[in-house]
Amino acid sequence: MASRKTLNASNLESLGAPRLAELLLEISTNDAAAKRQLRLALADATGAPEVAKEVRKRLAAIGKARSFVDWRKKQTLVQDLDTQLDAIVDKVAPAAPDTALDLIWRFLGLAASLHERCDDSNGALGDVFYFARQRLGPIAEAAGAAPERLADQAYAALTANDYGQYDGLIAILKPALGATGLSRLKEQMIELSHTPVQRPPDAEREIVGYGMDGPTYADEIAESSRRMTVQLALQDIADAEGDVDAYIAQYDEATRRVPKIAADIAQRLMAADRPTEALATLEAAEQDDGRRRWPVADWEDARIAALDAVDRREDAQTARWSMFERTLSAPHLKAYLKRLDDDLDAEEQALDYALRYPDSLQALHFLRRWPDLDRAARLVIDRADELDGDCYWALTPAAQDLADRSPLAATLLLRAMIDFTLAEARSSRYKHAARHLDECRRLASSIDDFGDFEAHADYDERIRHEHHRKTKFQRLIQSR
Repeated sequence: MASRKTLNASNLESLGAPRLAELLLEISTNDAAAKRQLRLALADATGAPEVAKEVRKRLAAIGKARSFVDWRKKQTLVQDLDTQLDAIVDKVAPAAPDTALDLIWRFLGLAASLHERCDDSNGALGDVFYFARQRLGPIAEAAGAAPERLADQAYAALTANDYGQYDGLIAILKPALGATGLSRLKEQMIELSHTPVQRPPDAEREIVGYGMDGPTYADEIAESSRRMTVQLALQDIADAEGDVDAYIAQYDEATRRVPKIAADIAQRLMAADRPTEALATLEAAEQDDGRRRWPVADWEDARIAALDAVDRREDAQTARWSMFERTLSAPHLKAYLKRLDDDLDAEEQALDYALRYPDSLQALHFLRRWPDLDRAARLVIDRADELDGDCYWALTPAAQDLADRSPLAATLLLRAMIDFTLAEARSSRYKHAARHLDECRRLASSIDDFGDFEAHADYDERIRHEHHRKTKFQRLIQSR
């Protein structure tokens, strides 16, 4: 049975409402956040209108503030915003969705000023506005927002999207906008596309930076932003309306040949049951011979899907194998083998190919993940001189995986890291090198034959002798 002094709800209830009220007032005396929480709780007891009034008041105060929010105060700000957002979504929206819609627009409207006066390098502030944006659509639907007015609000938001706070807004609002709202928003964006930013006289142009081609002007930045806003919005509207051709029309011919863009277009054509056009779009993209060392994965995958869709299955298989051959892509190999009805010979050939793959580190990673630890061990032993001891993030887990299966391979991986650390005098890694040397000692008892490699005793003696002046390392290995 818990002590009566334990801090839990039951024990606190036993204090009685008057004493708890006194404690809450005392605790909140010098805590502004606690006071706001209490005011919201009192407002909630009265009803949604009072909660909305408190939230509106707080959002106005945040919007008026101009001081810089440093890292020490940022978490408090984020918690405050979370509290206000929760009040809008959980307290106001169920009872008064139209009021909640107005409040959440006001909430999102704070993003620009807060980003300007707050360092959001860890993305915490952006996350708050992301969650608010996701809730905007359902609240707009519940409020039965007029599509034309909602379109106007979306237009205003998208043309002031300096910090990405309204990214994806059209998809979020699609159900509430409906055909009427989407049509109005499209008209507004088309009108904006015909309204270029006016270039001021040369003497009045504001320089905002310098590049390889000379100065960058504020009007150039504004014009670029206008064009991008229009393009992205019209593409999102086309997606919302299921109009593939309207989406494609936002790209000029040259841009459509960029592999990533071609893949995006092809995926939409495939969804519209137009695989022949999808394949033609992909084939027209700027690829060399389709076998570049590091392919554009989206383009490759879209092409494979299109080849399958037009019943060119052998070509699709060739493309899958090509992807595996160039990148050791396990998903592509699995898809390739699946269509061969689990051909064991083909799998063996693929895994043998991995042993010969030019990048030994990538090959090791692939064989561990497949998994084929026997081949992974063979790779390490056969190509030990290629191991890059600097890649501890890859070699350390590989050594752990291989310790039982092949103590010799695990030892060679550990030695690679030890040798690199000592040769490059990476003193911050000496403690790891000492630990690895100790692990080599433990593994040695399980190795019957070191083959062409030094036995552990010889390696240990050589390491200690060659690096006897590295006193920090020497102290570490002597303490073990």
